[in-house]
Amino acid sequence: MFDFTFHNPTKIIFGAGKDTLIGAELSAAGINTVLLVYGRNSVIKSGLLDRVMASLKDATITCTQFGGVDSNPVLSHTREGVALAKRDKVEAILAVGGGSVLDEAKGIAVGALSDEDVWQFFIGKEVERALPVFTILTLAATGSEMNGNSVVTNTETRQKYNIASPHVYPKVSILNPELTHSVPLDYTAYSAVDAIAHVIEGYFTKQPGTHLQDRLVEGIIKTVIETTDLIMAEPNHAKARASFMWTATLALNGLTPAGIGEYNFPNHMIEHALSAIYNIPHGAGLSIVMPAWMKWYLAKNPSQFARFAREIFGLDSGEAGIAALEQWFVSIKSPVRLGEVEIPAADIGMIAENAEGLAKQWGIGELYPRKPLVRF
Repeated sequence: MFDFTFHNPTKIIFGAGKDTLIGAELSAAGINTVLLVYGRNSVIKSGLLDRVMASLKDATITCTQFGGVDSNPVLSHTREGVALAKRDKVEAILAVGGGSVLDEAKGIAVGALSDEDVWQFFIGKEVERALPVFTILTLAATGSEMNGNSVVTNTETRQKYNIASPHVYPKVSILNPELTHSVPLDYTAYSAVDAIAHVIEGYFTKQPGTHLQDRLVEGIIKTVIETTDLIMAEPNHAKARASFMWTATLALNGLTPAGIGEYNFPNHMIEHALSAIYNIPHGAGLSIVMPAWMKWYLAKNPSQFARFAREIFGLDSGEAGIAALEQWFVSIKSPVRLGEVEIPAADIGMIAENAEGLAKQWGIGELYPRKPLVRF
């Protein structure tokens, strides 16, 4: 184990029906006015938006609604939210939705207290303050409900960049697993890939000697696979949905990399280029990138790949473990080739150039050096 500091200030409220507690939580925090950020139609059709509004009304909290967040949140919409938060002088941001909604809400929280354009914080300006963020999660995947990360895409420059700051950790996140039962199976699959990618990057690129953290990662990956298989067979499997939701949170709340030393996020770096240029689902891009990267990186860390194969799939070689993971992606219908999402091979140079821009943004001076890298 290497020296580390672990601090996660987010309060998690987990359980069926707990979304109705949001008004009381905001009131207890002394919040009187909020900007309610959400996606498009799902929170309306499900009745969740009405329940949230009723909870806010019961707590005498004034609310400005701001819907329309895209599945890959964009800078232009984030800017609109910043302007609205400033206009109405809200005291907090309430995000109701999946990771995309939460990410944009965090960007709005930062921009609302700054005279500078919010994009400056995504391209390197340090965040010094932000409005408090509260969340109700409807799709388990990104871990944004319990971390200090936010990702948005600048569609004009085709840059998908992130903020990483302790100032945007949610104050309270409510996780009601019942809200995930209606998530389509394709997005359930992409969510599973995302959760695995969050832990697998450090697992393979870290320095050796952190057996406990390896076991935590392996437990998360095995649980993601087991629960996803159950959900694919029975979408309303309550126990599997609940376990999956909490597992996805643990995958990126800072617990698994604590003590592993320096590590990298190369798969995410490459995938951000894919979804920035082609607007494909993040998890779909990761299931394409991850097995290919693993095949390339295998020779650099053969013992860890052998461990992965043994502990996750009961197999005896790194090559077999990579093949098994790739085949599992196929079994849940997540793409594993660029052609499956209609990205031509001729575009690879452009994709690499875009990813290189993000590498520079993250301060990577050579190909995957061992440097601490922002997490998201």
